[in-house]
Amino acid sequence: MISDLYQAAPAMAAERVHIHSCDEMTGIQALQHKHAALPMKPGKVERRAFEYIRHGTSGLIASRNVATGLIEAPLIQPTRTEKDFVTHIRNVVRQHPEDQHIFVTDQLNTHQSEALVLFVIEQCGLKLSSDAVGVKGKSGILKTMTSRKAFLQEESHPIRFVYTPKH
Repeated sequence: MISDLYQAAPAMAAERVHIHSCDEMTGIQALQHKHAALPMKPGKVERRAFEYIRHGTSGLIASRNVATGLIEAPLIQPTRTEKDFVTHIRNVVRQHPEDQHIFVTDQLNTHQSEALVLFVIEQCGLKLSSDAVGVKGKSGILKTMTSRKAFLQEESHPIRFVYTPKH
């Protein structure tokens, strides 16, 4: 259970196992005030006009180390692809490359992707045949999202994922 994992995080950190709570926030508006603030005057606070200039949106992918409470390797950019998620996970793991990592995340498709499976195989030095890895949509670990999820949850892997329930 996730709450048990969170409760055990400080003791696990002492054993070089890092628990990360990972999530994304999309559609963050990049705004700029259209007019400069009006300065304070005696008896009046600084004032701003309501108009702004919109510079599109950005997304944030971040992980919080459950034991320390620190945000690790936040990734801010306009996209949220499976490669973006893998880049974030890679950056978190790089902070402690010899340690174990458990990522608690939701069941978004990018969190069970082909790129993530291939990263875990490479990073963990797993010696798997090309038949075992397979081809996305056709065979092996990569065949379906269910098979990829099962692989990513494998407790024997130094990097693994725990998924929150859907509802």
